Amino acid sequence: MDALASLGQGFLVALEPTKLLYALIGVFLGTAVGVLPGIGPAMTVALLLPVTFKLDPTGSLIMFAGIYYGGMYGGSTTAILINTPGESASMITALEGNRMARAGRGGPALATAAIGSFVAGCIATIALALFSPSLVELAVKFGPEDYFALMVLAFVTVSATFGDSPLRGLTSLFLGLVLGLIGIDTLTGQARLSFGVPELLDGVEVTTLAVGLFAVGEAMFVASRHRFGGDDIIPVRGSIWMTREDWRRSWKPWLRGTALGFPIGALPAGGAEIPTFLSYTIEKRLTKHPEEFGKGAIEGVAGPEAANNASAAGTLMPLLTLGLPTSATAAILLAGFQQYGLNPGPLLFAERPDLVWGLIASLFVANVMLVVLNLPLVGLWVRLLAIPQPWLYAGILVFAAMGTIAANPSPVELVMLLAFGALGFLMRRYDYPIAPVIVGLILGPLAEAQLRRALSISLGDPLILIQSPIAAGLLLLALIALIAPFALRGLSRFRGSED
Repeated sequence: MDALASLGQGFLVALEPTKLLYALIGVFLGTAVGVLPGIGPAMTVALLLPVTFKLDPTGSLIMFAGIYYGGMYGGSTTAILINTPGESASMITALEGNRMARAGRGGPALATAAIGSFVAGCIATIALALFSPSLVELAVKFGPEDYFALMVLAFVTVSATFGDSPLRGLTSLFLGLVLGLIGIDTLTGQARLSFGVPELLDGVEVTTLAVGLFAVGEAMFVASRHRFGGDDIIPVRGSIWMTREDWRRSWKPWLRGTALGFPIGALPAGGAEIPTFLSYTIEKRLTKHPEEFGKGAIEGVAGPEAANNASAAGTLMPLLTLGLPTSATAAILLAGFQQYGLNPGPLLFAERPDLVWGLIASLFVANVMLVVLNLPLVGLWVRLLAIPQPWLYAGILVFAAMGTIAANPSPVELVMLLAFGALGFLMRRYDYPIAPVIVGLILGPLAEAQLRRALSISLGDPLILIQSPIAAGLLLLALIALIAPFALRGLSRFRGSED
């Protein structure tokens, strides 16, 4: 009941006119960038971080969450109409959704994606509101060694799950941890890795790194490929409304997708891709119309899209309660919190309940806004696909530079932006994941502080790191997560050599 009362207070915050405006801007921008292939929610939030530096924290975070949800919605539009997912979690939607569009049923495909996302988003947000306080109560009992172990688990899972190679993920993480060392050591007061540059004494700005890696790096990478040709857009023919048969075949996949998406999204190694693949596989096995799969089965759109949106709410639970990001967008949202001097975790629920519960309540508002925006304005979203890519990415570069200079008016900051942009380009070119760098920069100093605190309490005895059952369990999970990808890869090679 306490959670419901807190959620009621959150609605009082979320329904303020200014907060509604922030939510509307967020879902509109999120849907727009979700529609545009290659520009995901992570890049959009990264671009807006320096611009929103002096705005209201609650309103800005509500807008960022709206962008996250909107990106999940918008990605299905391009997946269905041009067979090009706007973001990676919509890849499965393209399998059946585009076949439905080619068969003249693009309207029902878009409708089941939008309504399924709405249903899943609402149910998952209710679960977020109900279960977050319990996780906070557990997190309050954590000691410094437990928090250190939790961050080690986050480091390993993020590195192992982003990208195709765990080793490359760990390399990206190491780079982020090194960047986190730059600045003045809080314990000794000595400058570290500043190389005599005064602007580096405060450390690397997360916003500069995020904008450089995501926005500038992506623009350079797209320009290097010289791919500016458009895709054939399939027009939406006939009614966009679902028939009674479509409703009958969709409502169970919506619920099953939600049941998969929320808990997997909340796991440290979760994300949206895994539950969408699982949902598609389950629907393919349970369907009464197996002959339609591969030719445009509506269950193959309904289930994965519900799992996709439910995972977004699931991702927010470890972020808000423990301060742990489980996706690239969550890592940028964590940077948004820190931009305002806020550290997500159990203390945030006690110190800023208006912000936390206002943010959770705004997710319900965003879901309503999105289902209203998506279906009537599908023609507008399709027209966005006609924007030439050179114009689009040139605008992104200008916006990135202006936003960074506005937040930190320093030539050194601009040089760092360009350097991080070049680094982002090279990482994409050689298939190194970007998100672990951001996670390393944000969580690295926090993990260092918790490690030092634990060792100070134990007078330098390192055994304190495994004496706590919680810490020992988390470190064991981290070890398993570190070894498992290499073991599975070795096993697959062994089986391949036997064949």
